[in-house]
Amino acid sequence: MAGIGAPERCQAGGAAARDALAARVLNRRVLAHTRAIDDYRRTVATPRLNGEDIGAWMVQQGHAWTHGCRHAPGPYARLEAEARAAHRGVFADPQAQEPSQFRKQHGRCI
Repeated sequence: MAGIGAPERCQAGGAAARDALAARVLNRRVLAHTRAIDDYRRTVATPRLNGEDIGAWMVQQGHAWTHGCRHAPGPYARLEAEARAAHRGVFADPQAQEPSQFRKQHGRCI
C-alpha cells in the first residue's frame, strides 16, 4: 500500500495487522489506484473501500506506520500521531519497530 509500512508477519503486531485488514476488506470490492511500480516490481497502490482510504485506516487503527520520502513526513503523519497518542495497535508497545528497521535487524520473515 502506498504511504504505509505494516509490521512483518513474524513481527509483533503483524498478525493483528493482517487480521484487521482482512476483516475490513475480505470479499469486498476494493478499488486500487496504482501509484508506481517499486524496485521489486511490485505495484504500489492506494486501495479504497467505498471511497475510504484503507492505508489511512490502517495507520489510524495503529496497524501501520506512515512512510515519508526523503525526510518528509508521510501522508498519514497526523493519523499516526493520533494512534501513537491513543496507544493503538503497534503503538501500545513503546519498543515497536518500524518494519524497515525490523528487517535490517532480523531479516525478512520466512
